[in-house]
Amino acid sequence: MASRILAVDYGSVRVGLALSDPLRILAQPIPHIKNRGPKELVQDLKKIIEEKEVQLVLIGLARRKDESLGPIGEASVRLSEELKKECGVRVELKDEAFTSREAEEILIQELGVSREKRKGLKDSLAACLILRSYLSNNQ
Repeated sequence: MASRILAVDYGSVRVGLALSDPLRILAQPIPHIKNRGPKELVQDLKKIIEEKEVQLVLIGLARRKDESLGPIGEASVRLSEELKKECGVRVELKDEAFTSREAEEILIQELGVSREKRKGLKDSLAACLILRSYLSNNQ
C-alpha cells in the first residue's frame, strides 16, 4: 500500500515541512510550523502524521563542517526519538547539507522572492529538497 512521507527541516524558530503524494513520486512543500518547544512540536507533527496518513518521517540532520552535531543536529536526533515513541512511525535522519542555502538561492535567483517573504518559505523549501533527494534515490 502506498503511503506518504513527511520531511522535516528542524529549526529553533520555524520547522519546515514537505509531504510526498501517496505514490511517493512528488514532493510538495507545506506551510512551516512554529517551534513552540519539544513537547508541542511532537504534538503538532503527530497531528500532521495522523491527518495525512504518513508512514515515514525524514528529519534533516544538520552537521558542522567537521561532521559533528551542533545544537540543531542534536535537537533533530531527540525529535526523531520522540516521534518514534509517540507516533509509532518509521523515522530516518537524512543529511541536510546545504539544503537551507540551496533553498535560499532558489527563492532569490529563480523566484525573485523578497527578503521578508523568504524567511517563511525557506524552511519548507529546504524540507522539500530533503524529500526530493530521498524520493529520487529510493525509486
